[in-house]
Amino acid sequence: MSENLAATITAIRFEVWDVDAHAFGFHIRTLRKARGLTQEVLAERARLSADTIRRLEAGSFSPSMKTLVSLARGLHLRLSSIMLSFELGELPIERELLEILAGRSEAEARVGLEVLRAVFEHGLAGSRAPPASASASSD
Repeated sequence: MSENLAATITAIRFEVWDVDAHAFGFHIRTLRKARGLTQEVLAERARLSADTIRRLEAGSFSPSMKTLVSLARGLHLRLSSIMLSFELGELPIERELLEILAGRSEAEARVGLEVLRAVFEHGLAGSRAPPASASASSD
């Protein structure tokens, strides 16, 4: 293997596996604040200590898989969504909608679906293009 190829593979390996603990902690803080949670409330929901949340957000340690799963539970997100949003810098809107429905009962999901339908059918979701029949001029 050439030296250039070996160096490239090594660089890719480090890029994929080297996670900046401070950046990940900032990401967790952003997710927590977006949900209007204090560190203490998240700790309670995740069944972790408030100190663990503080240290995680400060990037002072690498959490175990058990801690990450607990954290995901406390944020009401799947662990894969936390990692995806960290990697992409945002959570795709379709995934965010799925996260809202995750863990809900079928009855709650149906109510949520009906609310969304009503919002979109009545144009309450912001501006949208008028239906094709409404845009045609009548002579």
